[in-house]
Amino acid sequence: MFSIGFVRNIEFLKLLLDERDLQDYLGRYQDLRDEWLNREKSDKEDITDDIVFEVELIRQIEINIDYILMLVKKYHDSHCDDKEVLITIRRAVDASPELRSKKRLIENFIAGINDVDDVLAEWNSYVSAEREKALQQIIWEEKLREPETRKFLQNAFRDGEIKTTGTDIDKLMPPVSRFGGGARAQKKQTVIEKLQGFFRQFFGIGGDGMEAESPDA
Repeated sequence: MFSIGFVRNIEFLKLLLDERDLQDYLGRYQDLRDEWLNREKSDKEDITDDIVFEVELIRQIEINIDYILMLVKKYHDSHCDDKEVLITIRRAVDASPELRSKKRLIENFIAGINDVDDVLAEWNSYVSAEREKALQQIIWEEKLREPETRKFLQNAFRDGEIKTTGTDIDKLMPPVSRFGGGARAQKKQTVIEKLQGFFRQFFGIGGDGMEAESPDA
């Protein structure tokens, strides 16, 4: 039998651990949480009932993109010599449920930070470019209607969620005649998963707002 308990009083936890150890603790917490939540159910005894995940513990730790960019600027100001800052960034990202899905973006940005004058402005430009590239790839791969897809995502970024109920997703997809029965349902699910992944990666991290029309229009 395996069980994990988390300290409810975050102030007490902060007294026990320094910042780096706390981030390691939270990062390990997220690893275990992802592992058990993604494990398929089996006929064996379900031990996940013995794992208590205190989500509020994570929410009380202010690890957001502003904090990460502050560390990136510190790294840049050291002429990219302070590798300890990189370790702190990695641990902070791993400890944040919101930033873990954006880890690749952050790492790639840091890798090209050498010749940057304004970290925040460069980050916003970088996010906008990467988001546009990722969006174009989804539209091309799934043959989606571009104006409708952009409008759908614009609304999602405004509302803070991807809405999968109703007929909004159907309006993005190619004509019904190209699919039949279960094949269309499977296609729709694939589109939903890709749009959700896109949203998780780019929501809440800066960049220019989503545009309803193509930038080239």
